[in-house]
Amino acid sequence: MNTSRRSFMVFSIGMGTALWLTRARADAPHLSEADPAAVAVGYKEDAAQVDKAKYPAYAAGQTCANCSLYEGKSSDAWGGCSLFNDKLVAGKGWCASYTNM
Repeated sequence: MNTSRRSFMVFSIGMGTALWLTRARADAPHLSEADPAAVAVGYKEDAAQVDKAKYPAYAAGQTCANCSLYEGKSSDAWGGCSLFNDKLVAGKGWCASYTNM
């Protein structure tokens, strides 16, 4: 493969940035259930603890890990969520914004 120095540098910078962003996300704090944003959507770190009377939309099997807003892999214990940009949510958690489109 005939790769120019410029192509190599662009690729290297891109990969370095991607790794840095991944590491920055992995070091993010975990979302607390007491956080005002979490309280607003009824976030629970363990979906089994959801108050089914208060959140009748909850259904067994719904977790952050299988929500379309979850930014981690479904097997990750913690991952990003588009609702909570700078904090990680529990993969086995749940909130009222759950969606699986």
